[in-house]
Amino acid sequence: MEGLIRQLLTMPQLRELTAGIDGREKHSMITGLSPVQRASVAAAVAEQTGRPLLMLCADEQECARQTADLRALTGREPVMLPARELQLRPAAAYSRQWEYRRLWALYRLAQEKPRVMVATAAAMAQLCLPPEVLRQTAFTLEVGQQYDVTALTARLIAAGYVRAQQVEGAGQFALRGGILDIFSPGPDRPVRCEFFDDELDSMGDFDVTTQRRVENRQRFTVLPAGEVLPFHDADTAENTARRIDAAAKRLARRENAAALRQRLEEDAQSLRQGVTPPGGDRYLTAVYPDAATAFGYLPEDCLICVSEAGRVQEALKAFVWQVKQDVTASMEAGLMAGAFGRLTLTETETAAELERFPVCQMESLPTSRYLVAPKLLLDIPAKQLSSYGGSLETAATDIVHYLTAGYGVLVLCGGEVRARNMQQLLRDRKIPAALELSGSAAPQRGQVCITVGALSAGSEWPALKLAVLTEGQLTERLSGSRKKPRPAKADNRQKIQSYTDLAVGDLVVHVHHGIGRFAGMLRLPVDGVEKDYIKINYAGSDCLYVPATSLDLVSKYIGGGDEAAEKTKLNKLSGDQWAKTTRRAKAAAKDLAEGLIKLYAQRQRRPGFAFSPDSPWQQEFEESFDYTETDDQLAAIRDIKRDMEKPAPMDRLLCGDVGYGKTEVALRAAMKCILDGKQAAILVPTTVLAQQHYATAIARFRAFPVTVEVLSRFRTPAQVKDVLERVKEGRVDLLIGTHKLLAKNVEFKDLGLLIIDEEQRFGVTHKEKLRQRAEQVDTLTLSATPIPRTLNMALSGIRDMSTIEQPPQDRQPVQTYVLEHDWGIIAEAIRRELDRGGQVYYLHNRVENIDSTASRLRQLLGDGVTVETAHGKMAEGELSRVMSRMAEGDIAVLVCTTIIETGIDIPNVNTLIIEDADRLGLSQLHQIRGRIGRSARRAYAYLTYRTGKVLTEVAAKRLTAIREYVEFGSGFKIAMRDLEIRGAGNLLGPEQSGYMMSVGYDMYLKLLNDAVLEQQGRGAEVRTECSADLTVPAYIPESYVPSAEQRMDLYRRIAALRTPADEADLMDELLDRYGDVPGPVTALLNVAMLRAAAMETGITDITQKGRQLLFSFDTRIDPSALLAVCTMAGYRSRLQLTAGTSPRLTLFLQPNEDALDAAGGLVEQLRLQQNEIQGQQSREGGNDHEE
Repeated sequence: MEGLIRQLLTMPQLRELTAGIDGREKHSMITGLSPVQRASVAAAVAEQTGRPLLMLCADEQECARQTADLRALTGREPVMLPARELQLRPAAAYSRQWEYRRLWALYRLAQEKPRVMVATAAAMAQLCLPPEVLRQTAFTLEVGQQYDVTALTARLIAAGYVRAQQVEGAGQFALRGGILDIFSPGPDRPVRCEFFDDELDSMGDFDVTTQRRVENRQRFTVLPAGEVLPFHDADTAENTARRIDAAAKRLARRENAAALRQRLEEDAQSLRQGVTPPGGDRYLTAVYPDAATAFGYLPEDCLICVSEAGRVQEALKAFVWQVKQDVTASMEAGLMAGAFGRLTLTETETAAELERFPVCQMESLPTSRYLVAPKLLLDIPAKQLSSYGGSLETAATDIVHYLTAGYGVLVLCGGEVRARNMQQLLRDRKIPAALELSGSAAPQRGQVCITVGALSAGSEWPALKLAVLTEGQLTERLSGSRKKPRPAKADNRQKIQSYTDLAVGDLVVHVHHGIGRFAGMLRLPVDGVEKDYIKINYAGSDCLYVPATSLDLVSKYIGGGDEAAEKTKLNKLSGDQWAKTTRRAKAAAKDLAEGLIKLYAQRQRRPGFAFSPDSPWQQEFEESFDYTETDDQLAAIRDIKRDMEKPAPMDRLLCGDVGYGKTEVALRAAMKCILDGKQAAILVPTTVLAQQHYATAIARFRAFPVTVEVLSRFRTPAQVKDVLERVKEGRVDLLIGTHKLLAKNVEFKDLGLLIIDEEQRFGVTHKEKLRQRAEQVDTLTLSATPIPRTLNMALSGIRDMSTIEQPPQDRQPVQTYVLEHDWGIIAEAIRRELDRGGQVYYLHNRVENIDSTASRLRQLLGDGVTVETAHGKMAEGELSRVMSRMAEGDIAVLVCTTIIETGIDIPNVNTLIIEDADRLGLSQLHQIRGRIGRSARRAYAYLTYRTGKVLTEVAAKRLTAIREYVEFGSGFKIAMRDLEIRGAGNLLGPEQSGYMMSVGYDMYLKLLNDAVLEQQGRGAEVRTECSADLTVPAYIPESYVPSAEQRMDLYRRIAALRTPADEADLMDELLDRYGDVPGPVTALLNVAMLRAAAMETGITDITQKGRQLLFSFDTRIDPSALLAVCTMAGYRSRLQLTAGTSPRLTLFLQPNEDALDAAGGLVEQLRLQQNEIQGQQSREGGNDHEE
């Protein structure tokens, strides 16, 4: 917006200010400025003086607003520096995304010398690692250069990285042979480096979920993975240990300090042994005795603009006090020595740091509170205008008013389409307006200039006779730097369920033998050749060895979580118990498929309404969405519109996690319906949800002539009557309500679309009423439990489904801790949230003593804090009342059960405390944690387990998984997997879920898939399962893939290969992840392809006994094809045929003949013979018809 900045610089006050900054009056104060004008003046002054700019704000919300405004004004991407949480408790595991964001920002300050920076006072006052340490520990890798890989890994460990078998989160690295994977803080994706000897041969970013490379790169910068780095050079660890020893000696004379002394001595010892003590910030000043702050990273000529010095001062004071409290608590708990307690600058020290730079304090009103005494006081009379929020009519009225007063008007529109619409609207009102899309021009007095851009609010500058009007948000991003395209999602992993998490003792399902327990993987020598087998224990003392080449016959048993798994009975190897169970599940799947298909066919026969294609209004409505849509959202919107434009009634299910943007998709469908003159209705399970949807809809439709109404308990009878009359007359476009919508007295004039939210929470009778009402109406159902893709595929063609799996961009990470339950820490966490005006969820998952937990909290927090309870055993009305009071902010702490999982959005709840987190599955924790962190504020989750509790093996395993999930985001796939099974249960209903449990999820899916194909008349796939046991060294060596879990996963995926394309794809992945493929692995791939070809031909088994190969066949084999092969010259004396119901063929190998090649050759010949015979038969059949 160069034009606007040029015009601002003509003001005498700004000329005086820029002269002062470069002269003697370097500290100044300007009054009369609102937040958006502070950004405008700061950008103009920085531009004029040529200095880098730091905008200092009170909190992160203000930071976000100033960042957006400065981006729009300067055209540069500001570097935003956040404060980080200090880790003073050694026992807790914690998430580190904020720390990584801070490191990335500090690195950019140190290396890139950015022109625009934004930070909170807390972020500047917090002690951090010195710039020279950051420069020393960060390093750049370049393709073609020489590196010592051993030295590189040592450097990574010194920089705070953790070695893992597979990289899943920032701060990890993995080394496999000559391949080094590193996930550095900063970039979105990890990088894979491939070495040839010491030379870096190639490098590229890879996707964490698929572990496949997505794009190559020539160079990459690796940042340290933490701020406290005691091993960053040779002497630091020893010097730190000495300082800790000295602190411990000083405590010798003090009473009650024995525990602390012991801890300090142990920590010093750990450092000498090369281990960083946990809760590393306790020793920040021991590692870096010369304290550094972010001020040390600023360029010397930096200009600091302060947005409201009074508020910044208050925020700084609160932050310094809070850190002091945390340090005192740690010292009292015997965790930290007072000598290392200085972790921030004091207010006086911060002011002294600010003195070194020119400081311009910007206020709305004159004040006597400032950070630095100003030498120059200026006042700029200016007014802030609210944004016109997409209502072009409002903007046009304001423009006329300003032109009459002789002002120039700059109009900022959210996108090019809207800018042109605005120009047209003004033309219609006989107001000439220039369209200037580059932003370089500024209007003269009496002129209107329209450009693309967005500021947080509009401004009126009386001295310049200039008004700036803004829409308030961009519909499309201006600079390319803002939004990166997401990598395309790889689907090939989804086809084969991948279980890298199969552990000894887990339940598994074998297609032919049923449920057993996995006992491990063994390498056994057979006929002088080593091969891998997996051992499965069955009921009694039975056990089965399955060759790794047939691992696709085995899948992990997935049923109703850990508790159900413990009760599941193992099958016997002999007997028909498994066959019976499978038969019953098969019949149930068949019934389900039959019922669904009938329903679908009926719906397809009924006439519906075909909506017209998108109009410009629809486009404008979609452009006014505040956020960037995810790819999944866009795909779902496309699917829904396609269905609506067809004459048959739509019936689509839209699944997606809470907060993933389902409501926006639904509102776009509603808009499409309303634009064709029909009415839309949204049916929700609770009153609170109805109010929430109503508020969202009002906000989204405010710029359009759409009437939105709500029917709920909060409406008076008179209001309800009025709404019903208007609905009947067609004067209400969108009606939102609870099951009141289903009452007989609700009549629509012309209902075109019914949207059902949280379908699983409606009873059967409600659903029946709906069915009757919505026979001809398009229906869209929303569900918060994700439904698995695999189930989606099995049901495709029966029920139309769309899934949203991507979280929206810019969701703030939740700062998460895993720690022992401690009332002191919990009370402190709750007070911290309440002090900043927020609310808290306290999750206690046992209804019988939930009230005593609530009263314990009331005692701890005092009378002034409202603590209430909510659980599933409350009456619906009571629960609804509690939730609506929570939503309105009347309750400070809600003690509740997991009922909040599918609850409503309350952006003001930003602290979550979970008791007994080790009792919940990852998926549940993931979904509950998704309830907070939905606003610009930082959110905190405390996952606690009982103090001193001896954990069961399952709980301990689960707790480890939770810790890893919190620290690195690993195990996310398992979490999603668990959620999917719950989603499947929801979709299929309780009866089918029982059958699903009896055979395991994967087996049930296979049965359902077959049943659906059969019902559709396509015939179920005939699956010949072929086992191949050849004396060929075919296995994955440990030296190639060291991790047992990854080997297991690869065996499964290799065994499931069916086509050459799949084989080539897997070969590429092996090369990419592990390097050149060794002989035994190539043999393994060849055996898999031999099995695939054999299945096509009707071969059920290939076994090698010495120099003989035995082939067994099923009934599909044509005996004449076998005879034809036996009489071929190459096989005449080498083949022996055993006839019978299941024929067998024996091939005698020649000396030095390769068994794999010989088997492959014979299978190929059989295939050719069979094809020839089939071709002949079809030709003969055709001739018969002609006769």
